[in-house]
Amino acid sequence: MELFTSNFSSTLLNHLPWRPSLSSPSSISASFSKTHLLQSNNLRFFPPPFHLLHPLQISTTSRRFAASPSSPSSVDLGPKIDKLPADLEISETEEPNSSVRLSVGVPPAVCEDCHRRVIAEFMKQAKIPGFRPGKVPESILVSYVGKDHVQKAIVESILKRTLPHAMSSVAGRALKDSVRIASKFSDLEHTFSSQGSLRYDIIVDVAPEVRWVPENGYKNLKVVVEIDNEIDAQKTSEEELKRRHKSLGTLRIVTDRGLQMGDVAVIDISAITMGQDESGGQKIPSAESKGYRFDTEDGDKLLPGFLDSLIGIQRGETKSFPLVFPESWNQEDLRGVHAQFTVECKELFYRELPELDDSLADKLLPGSTTLEQVKEALLQRCLEVEQTAKDQATDNALLDQLCKMVEVDIPISIFEEQGRQLYGAKLLQIQANMKLNEQQLATLSSPKAVKEYLENQRDNITHVIKQNLAVGDIFKRENLQVDTEELLKEVENSVAEFKRSKQEYDEDRVQEQVQDILEGAKVLEWLREHAEIKYMTR
Repeated sequence: MELFTSNFSSTLLNHLPWRPSLSSPSSISASFSKTHLLQSNNLRFFPPPFHLLHPLQISTTSRRFAASPSSPSSVDLGPKIDKLPADLEISETEEPNSSVRLSVGVPPAVCEDCHRRVIAEFMKQAKIPGFRPGKVPESILVSYVGKDHVQKAIVESILKRTLPHAMSSVAGRALKDSVRIASKFSDLEHTFSSQGSLRYDIIVDVAPEVRWVPENGYKNLKVVVEIDNEIDAQKTSEEELKRRHKSLGTLRIVTDRGLQMGDVAVIDISAITMGQDESGGQKIPSAESKGYRFDTEDGDKLLPGFLDSLIGIQRGETKSFPLVFPESWNQEDLRGVHAQFTVECKELFYRELPELDDSLADKLLPGSTTLEQVKEALLQRCLEVEQTAKDQATDNALLDQLCKMVEVDIPISIFEEQGRQLYGAKLLQIQANMKLNEQQLATLSSPKAVKEYLENQRDNITHVIKQNLAVGDIFKRENLQVDTEELLKEVENSVAEFKRSKQEYDEDRVQEQVQDILEGAKVLEWLREHAEIKYMTR
């Protein structure tokens, strides 16, 4: 059935006195509702708290409706929750994606009471020539205001008064702001007009149940963590020292010889594909470059054989040579491709380096007095980076394994909220890398663009949500606790960050989000202690 989408519906749901929410530890989040940076239609984006970034990217399970103006027929109908003159008939049916359909029957007594209230309110507000306020006959009032407007207002009043009562059966289970009225508003008007009673359906998302396969499988996790062979603190620190030393050198023009190891060349590169009969094919745009600064000491990072083919080239000379892209090449469509490269050497330099000794210590690393101090400090930094990378790889492996062990019916509201947050983070990254104009931003944040993202990234979004719910379930099952002092400190840091950047914030919301992040960190810590973890190098 078509969702009820009148302006009244969003306004009503935004002001309901009850706020059903998922309050268990499985409601976890790592995205802060800070200032509203970007807004277009229904999409809102918020920046992450930089001092709390964590490999566990988790998000809130609640949803928020953007308030919209009331429809022209809406009037002040008094308190939003009160005692009804008769009981409602409510039946509950389970729906897919952890949702429940409530079929609500509103008896004539309630409908008539709402009718009287609406007429009384219109009488107070209507200024009809020849009549004092409140003394207008109902027939004349209805004719003056318009029968359709009065009818709409009565149906709205019925919904407004009965929805809180209808939701009582799912109170404590319903996800915050996930109510959707599934009945057409036009059908509701017709039913009320012809029968004097009303029946409508609402769909609400409820807290999803996390099922472990096998039961309590997270207690016996076995994961293999693959570590890049590039993660080598000793080697990396030596390369960093070498890079800093090179930055202190001077480039001199080579005039009497060709390229050799240690030199730097400025080159133009072009390439075409080669057929089996060695005939020329198409250009390879991604392999072309003008004025490329080629450092021979970084030659091993390029295509295998490229450096060897250039050794000996002189300034002004052009060389052409065949190479084959390896099967491990990042660009998939070039793997195994035979290519003919043409390289022109525009400039050729050699480095004149100062002697590497204690006299360079402060230039290599400000504050250092000896070369040994520089080496130790760089090694310590690289060890920290290495450990961070190892921890992140471990966390990712643990989370991936958890995702494979849980089954959960994901509510639509959680899926859309998570997807919008991921898309918002993506747009913020794009905006940081390249300034978008208003038209570009409007296009990228349009409902169509968001919908396409949600569909294209469905598997990824689902994967993240399953991880989040699994982590929350473990926190609850293992009775883990977050240190109050740590929580208050992180909240204080976040609030200070908002104030420094002059951003608006809700301190209660900040505390809730910090709590969620710390809970996630506690679960990962628990998993690292109890899981069987093996490391291997790629």
